[in-house]
Amino acid sequence: MRYAYGITAALLLGGTAATVALQPNVTSAQTAQNEPGAIAAAAPRAGAPMSFADMVARLQPAVVNISTTQRVQVQSNPFAGTPFERFFGQQGGGRPTTREGQSLGSGFIVSADGYVVTNNHVIAPANNATVESVTVTLSDRREFTARVVGRDPASDLAVLKIEGERFPFVRFGDSNQARVGDWVVAIGNPFGLGGSVTAGIISSVNRVTGQLGAYDRFIQTDASINRGNSGGPLFDMQGNVIGINSQILSPTGGNVGIGLAIPAEQAQPIVETLKKGQTPQRGYLGVGIQPIDEGIAQSLGIERNQGELINRVEPGQAAERAGIRRGDVVLRVNNQAVTPDTTLSYLVANVRPGTRIPIEVLRDGRRVTLTATVGTRPSEEELAGFSMDEESESQSPAMPQGDASLGVAVQALTPTIARSIGVDPSTRGVVITAVDPSSDAYAKGLRRGVVIQSVNRTEVATPADLERLVNEARRANRGQVLLYVMLRNVGRFVAVELGE
Repeated sequence: MRYAYGITAALLLGGTAATVALQPNVTSAQTAQNEPGAIAAAAPRAGAPMSFADMVARLQPAVVNISTTQRVQVQSNPFAGTPFERFFGQQGGGRPTTREGQSLGSGFIVSADGYVVTNNHVIAPANNATVESVTVTLSDRREFTARVVGRDPASDLAVLKIEGERFPFVRFGDSNQARVGDWVVAIGNPFGLGGSVTAGIISSVNRVTGQLGAYDRFIQTDASINRGNSGGPLFDMQGNVIGINSQILSPTGGNVGIGLAIPAEQAQPIVETLKKGQTPQRGYLGVGIQPIDEGIAQSLGIERNQGELINRVEPGQAAERAGIRRGDVVLRVNNQAVTPDTTLSYLVANVRPGTRIPIEVLRDGRRVTLTATVGTRPSEEELAGFSMDEESESQSPAMPQGDASLGVAVQALTPTIARSIGVDPSTRGVVITAVDPSSDAYAKGLRRGVVIQSVNRTEVATPADLERLVNEARRANRGQVLLYVMLRNVGRFVAVELGE
């Protein structure tokens, strides 16, 4: 989860002041605080470090505190949202009131003329709020009102500008050189405690959380990261910014040793685009995808952790024009393998729109290479989720039509039935009328009203079709069948075990 939190009447504690010796040399051409020559002598020696102090003294002046002042509309009626609102709603006047709120985070200066990088969520308004001002506070306690140059919610990055010159700054490094086990240092402002420094190692270099789509790829570290560290830099032992601290994974909301940073290789091109006042352009195929779990891998007869499954192809988009079909397993994109660490979304998003790329898919047991001209990803694209009906009522195991070994009873889908269950009347398939509670189909979420459109990528139109295809799978000694099912016009592949 991302932590950008609003606080009413928050107390901002001052950051650590830098001494005169730490300020940039103003008598000669200005250089970055993490200039290789300057850091080489200050960095700890290889292996277990004796101290990070000299290196931190060089880097800390370029790390800043970022705070926002926001106007938040709150409901003045204390009974709002409760059963008593109807009876007591007028006692509080019933009108929303406006209060002041704040948010706290970190950032770092990337140029001598005052460009600052942070997370988008650090400066984004809270619910029912508007941001009135953004303040950047340096380690020597100087405060500057910042202008928002650009924001990119998709990557959670933002660029600010403070007016002045000869600011201490740092440069991005090459996060591709980072290795698991390398020492790293995080500098930021957790809980408003300015100038806090923590150290740890890199725990993973390609951490995918499964929640953030095209930019779900992070450097994981056990360096302590908490609320308020968001937007701050993660340094390697050469003083390079190899990541931007963005999130923590925690059951408690506090640090448990799993911090996530946006890799520099991913952040730097976006930062440069935002500095120019431009909007990042991302590649787009126009497909719905799902990972291949063990059941789907068995039903397709392929290795697990190999590619991703296409469960939807949007009409008129790049994928359809390239000939990609629902049920294809995408193995490679632009000559790069699709894996759990390098997802299809990530690979496509990082291709320039308009570029022609090869896409290798597995279709009916054979590899097919297609060529796609990548489209432009919509700015507010949200991939459709899928959730089976969670009705709790028991389903009768008696199934006069359908397939007992699959554990479902079905009937042909007519336009009238389709309209009644919220499905396009032109949809072909069979609709489930009952599910055996002891079946794997029930465990996988299949319920009454779910439409089955295909079995092992062969379309079905009648209960007889379903029974025939399931029997074919059984004769082929397959323990599972791959169903394409639809609920309220949202489709997904589900692998279902065959019963006795």
